[in-house]
Amino acid sequence: MTREEAKKRIEELRELINYHNYRYYVLNDPVISDAEYDELMRELKQLEEQFPEFITPDSPTQRVGAPPREEFGTIRHALPMLSLEDARNEQEIRDFDARIKRALGLPPDARIEYVAEPKYDGTSLEIIYENGRYRAAATRGDGITGEDVTPNARTIRTIPLRLLKNDRFPIPERVDVRGEVLMKKADFEALNREREKRGEPLFANPRNAAAGSLRQLDPNITAQRKLDFVAWGLGLVRGMEFRTQEEVLEALSAWGFKTSQPRRLCRGIEEVLEYYREMEERRDDFEYELDGIVVKVNDLSLWDRLGTTARSPRYAFAGKFKPREKTTRLIDVVYQVGRTGIITPVAVLEPVEVGGVIVSRATLHNFDEVRRKDIRIGDYVLVHRAGDVIPEIVKPIKERRTGNEKPIEPPTHCPVCGAPTVREGAYYKCVNIACPAKLKGMLKHMASRHALDIEGLGEKISQLLVDRGLVKDPADLFYLKKEDLLRLPGFAEKSTQNLLDQIEKAKRIPLSRFLFALGIPGVGSHTAKILAQHFETLDDLMKASETDLLSIPGIGPETARSIVTFFREPRNREVIQKFLKAGVTPLPEKRKEVKESPLAGKTVVFTGALKSMTREEAQRLVEDLGGHAASSVSRKTDFVVVGENPGSKYQKALQLGIKILTEEEFLKLVGRA
Repeated sequence: MTREEAKKRIEELRELINYHNYRYYVLNDPVISDAEYDELMRELKQLEEQFPEFITPDSPTQRVGAPPREEFGTIRHALPMLSLEDARNEQEIRDFDARIKRALGLPPDARIEYVAEPKYDGTSLEIIYENGRYRAAATRGDGITGEDVTPNARTIRTIPLRLLKNDRFPIPERVDVRGEVLMKKADFEALNREREKRGEPLFANPRNAAAGSLRQLDPNITAQRKLDFVAWGLGLVRGMEFRTQEEVLEALSAWGFKTSQPRRLCRGIEEVLEYYREMEERRDDFEYELDGIVVKVNDLSLWDRLGTTARSPRYAFAGKFKPREKTTRLIDVVYQVGRTGIITPVAVLEPVEVGGVIVSRATLHNFDEVRRKDIRIGDYVLVHRAGDVIPEIVKPIKERRTGNEKPIEPPTHCPVCGAPTVREGAYYKCVNIACPAKLKGMLKHMASRHALDIEGLGEKISQLLVDRGLVKDPADLFYLKKEDLLRLPGFAEKSTQNLLDQIEKAKRIPLSRFLFALGIPGVGSHTAKILAQHFETLDDLMKASETDLLSIPGIGPETARSIVTFFREPRNREVIQKFLKAGVTPLPEKRKEVKESPLAGKTVVFTGALKSMTREEAQRLVEDLGGHAASSVSRKTDFVVVGENPGSKYQKALQLGIKILTEEEFLKLVGRA
């Protein structure tokens, strides 16, 4: 195949795949089988591998794969993304209609044509297309500037990377499409079930889950979440004009977007009210959370006449449904321990009916949230529940306090095993590696690639070993006998021997990977490497004080405290001795002496995306050359290396007068140019 033939076929394949994505993800009406679709994708990937010069950002093969970012950049909206003013009942909806008529000089009995559509409870997003190709995406932010989530939004299947061609609605030179990022109620519940299994904090509702998933620094995590996008309007448009809002929605649908359904063209406010009542009655029937309806004047020429306030347009409003909130009393707090050791506070409530369900418990998420809301035991609190979402406390009713309320204090010891707790970010964690509540999760973590790398020891086998009593602490893994494993369901001679061989291989392990395997709160693989290069043996680290640890670049007070607390816990020391007795040997990895290096003893921070290597590879290079790769900028930083789309670290480096290097300058400095 010639280059020209390849280029033509690549374009044909992209158009075909974009069309079939639209049929499958937007219309839910595929016209080819999954196998046929997979064959088209396979052919496109093969051609792009053979002719990489034809790969473009809007290719269907490029949805996922962007490297994790250190922080978000920003994008200024070409036109402000205003928020809607709320109407909370039928009278307020009528009041909006009356104000619009007065502003337009119309009589009270005039009928204005409105477009009414469901108000999905999600997070707003603007997507910029140039000549029909996906270019960038930003959150609403403050309405003027939003966070740059371009690689994340690219992973959402209902966001076309290239707009579909349409005879009635030609693709404009530039069009900024606005809509809502959503998560279906069923997908939200499944996500929370998975997070609960892993001992991770739960999302409060689908809106928070959608927003949190969209704002991941690693787009690959966003891609794993089942997000959806529903378009509801336009920002800047160049090269095309519309007469009505209904026409705008028809164009969005023609270009390949999902749009709000069921929407209704209403002739007068009474038809709007009929739609409002119908949607409120049906709100639980929808696959997404609804919290109201959105009503817009259909005639776009009237939008200019009506104008906007500083915060909201005068030509549109949100008719909000009755809130699902009730007041009750918080009588106690209990603590749940997840599989990673995270301790979550749960409020015990006087039972109250909320949204047709009796609620007696509500998540408090974490202790930062408790402090932010100033929730206390004995408070009367406002409890919110939407659909089947886990109830949460919106706020305390401080006006009803008597003075007998008690602050909610973080636990100093694990409620399951009694071991000390340490703080890690917003969460408190149990430090006992043998805690029954976290044992299954601990085994899975130990078996991971950056830890002991035990192939074949996944979640199911970990659970089986714990449930059958074969593993009561992590070190028991190295005392498993063949005859015990053969009694387990699914274990044959070969699979048993394979697992035992993997466990045997894991006995000789670099000290850094052993430290990471221990699951010390605050010690990830990078910090474990720093510790292993500083301390010659595990015993030296176990004897270290907080002062010793704080003298190491990259180890802060919280991490130092966590490490000391971990090694002071008698049960952890017993398990470590049990590891060593079984023949596990953490191998020293003293840092290589670097005689001459421009980075020896220097602290380097990276910001933005690098082209020549990953962030992890760059940090490893700095460490190999005798420097320290830090994650934040301070007065002790020597160099800040700036890649594409740098974030706030670049600004901080400028403020502090720290030497800034481009990627090319950094490569020259280390002799890689």
